[in-house]
Amino acid sequence: MIIRNWITLLFFISLISISSALTAEYFFNLQPCELCLKQRHPYYLILICLILTFLFKNLNKIWLYLVIQFASVYGLFYSIWHVGVENKIFKGPAGCSAMLTKSENTADLKSQILSKQVISCDEVIWSFFGISAASINTFVLLVIFILNAIYLTRYYGIKKEKSI
Repeated sequence: MIIRNWITLLFFISLISISSALTAEYFFNLQPCELCLKQRHPYYLILICLILTFLFKNLNKIWLYLVIQFASVYGLFYSIWHVGVENKIFKGPAGCSAMLTKSENTADLKSQILSKQVISCDEVIWSFFGISAASINTFVLLVIFILNAIYLTRYYGIKKEKSI
């Protein structure tokens, strides 16, 4: 049933993901870091593609599913990286860390402070039962990737010809 209604399910997963991120940002004042913002890109792309698919029924949908697959890989890259930064396994992008380097003069220290983001990528600003939003997003994108791969192989996979 999930595979049969994959487009509708994917639309709602993406809509809920973006809606909850925007709700957290604008209604609960939880400002996103640089990596959080990059993790939203796949959902925006998926929603745009799905809306175009709903509007133009005769489009070849294989391209939609391939774009979804690439978007989920893009999102997985950034969400796994973000989880690694939160757990101090990976370094974040420049300006995404809350730490300042030692400085001998005040001008250098001032430039470090001014170049830093207000929101640090290595701090968890929201979690649910100890699971960070980046970890939840990793799980959601992994589910999208796996289910979309199943859909692609089931409906567009190579068909084996019967030997006579």
